[in-house]
Amino acid sequence: MISVHRSEDRYRGGDEAAGIDTRHALSFGPFYDPDNLRFGPILACNEERLAPGAGFDEHPHSHTEIVTWVVEGELTHRDSAGHSTVVRAGDVAHLSAASGVRHVERNDGNVPLTFLQMWLAPREPGGEPSYTVVPGLADSAPYAVPGAGAVLHVRRPAGGERTAVPDAARLYVHAVRGRVALGGAELGPGDAARITDARGLAAVAVGGPAELLMWELAG
Repeated sequence: MISVHRSEDRYRGGDEAAGIDTRHALSFGPFYDPDNLRFGPILACNEERLAPGAGFDEHPHSHTEIVTWVVEGELTHRDSAGHSTVVRAGDVAHLSAASGVRHVERNDGNVPLTFLQMWLAPREPGGEPSYTVVPGLADSAPYAVPGAGAVLHVRRPAGGERTAVPDAARLYVHAVRGRVALGGAELGPGDAARITDARGLAAVAVGGPAELLMWELAG
């Protein structure tokens, strides 16, 4: 089964006066929808847009796997475990909050920053926090988050190109750029598809190149 969720239907959050524009795909903060709390281990999928100089001041997290994909611009990350990095377009950043960590996320550049941030529930709570950045994640190099039973795939098909979709008990597909046909539906930038019992599916870039993020989720 495929359920399509359009970009324009996301809940608008953030703080316009502070240069923060957030669009939530699932229940988050003041936005509560009892029928849209999570999809498998995915608790949040937030599109964030930060103006130059804008950002999130130090705040806590715990018992959450936080995976960030930068679309354009550069994201500065600092945390209480001593990590300080700049995450660029095409990089994957993974903060395992474990028993607790505090961090700062900012756009310290002079151009707008857009990134996608996904929160996943760990299978087991606790542990020590960790932080990993994989620069320039390639299509052939999926990124595993074993603590949440999830694997992230990136696909960048050229116009008209067909790309395989993983078979999975649950699959979350987010269109970052371009348009793709998937299982009888068409996704544009910011659209997402939640798929159960994905078997033998493929995505085709429509009218030009595209970029997709796909979460392969355990049952």
